[in-house]
Amino acid sequence: MSLSGWVCLVTGASRGIGRGIALQLSEAGATVYITGRQEKTLKEAAVQVKERGGNCVPVVCDSSNDEDIKDLFDKIQCEQNGRLDILVNNAYAGVQDIFTNIGKKFWETDPTIWDSINNTGLRGHYFCSVYASRMMVAQGRGLIVVISSMGGLRYLFNVSYGVGKAACDRLAADTAVELRSRGVASVSLWPGAVQTELVSQILFEKDAPPGVDSKFRDVFANGETTELSGRCIVELAKDKNLMSLSGKVLMTCDLARRYRLQDVDGRSVTDYTSLKFLLTQVPYLSWLSSMVPSFLRVPRFVLTLTNGRF
Repeated sequence: MSLSGWVCLVTGASRGIGRGIALQLSEAGATVYITGRQEKTLKEAAVQVKERGGNCVPVVCDSSNDEDIKDLFDKIQCEQNGRLDILVNNAYAGVQDIFTNIGKKFWETDPTIWDSINNTGLRGHYFCSVYASRMMVAQGRGLIVVISSMGGLRYLFNVSYGVGKAACDRLAADTAVELRSRGVASVSLWPGAVQTELVSQILFEKDAPPGVDSKFRDVFANGETTELSGRCIVELAKDKNLMSLSGKVLMTCDLARRYRLQDVDGRSVTDYTSLKFLLTQVPYLSWLSSMVPSFLRVPRFVLTLTNGRF
């Protein structure tokens, strides 16, 4: 119960990564507010949290609706006497559209996919960060986590997705600059491939979208559980050197190694920066992976160099 007495908010927590994070934060003793657009699935998630002995407050909230967001934070302000320790910006509405349009170029796709992906998953994050920061600055402490992905560094899925994730990373970095002197940390968290309910349903059903190949499925078949990110956030929140990480992009595999974590099902966490793993992803070099020790990793600056912006 290392987070006993803490107050946390996880947006988009009715299923997937958000629900996994809420489960782990509540297991650590925190009171967790969870949001979602559908009352039915939100209540189901709250039941799961409470079955593990956690304290959960479900709030129906559309993260693309400004008034819903304001009312959410007014509720927390009133009920918790202004206390908020952790905000996890996780709400996302574009998964179905991403896979429905996979393989299409941006000019072949309805431009409204931008709103589907980035209204909830970027604009909503900014609004939540504003309201959360007002509470955290007042108390002189706090942690804001933006759930992002490697799509912020390199092309992944489509243009709208990549632009949105790059902006999420920048949101965490720039808010960290202004929050640093106030004792509030802000980070971007990159999970690996995650076995969410929706992704699994889309990828492994018989009529999976065209463009989804076996290699793509294999990555997710061996992916992280929805609770690994939560386990990482719990440890991150307790880290005495948290402020040294503020403004950075953190990968779940990095945090798993830093805090000596396994996934909740007992599996080791795939290290996406290990040379061994990266070789398995290159067809004509995969045979070399058996000869490379697992502890050899690609330096972080190499990842940014591959982006080729400069």
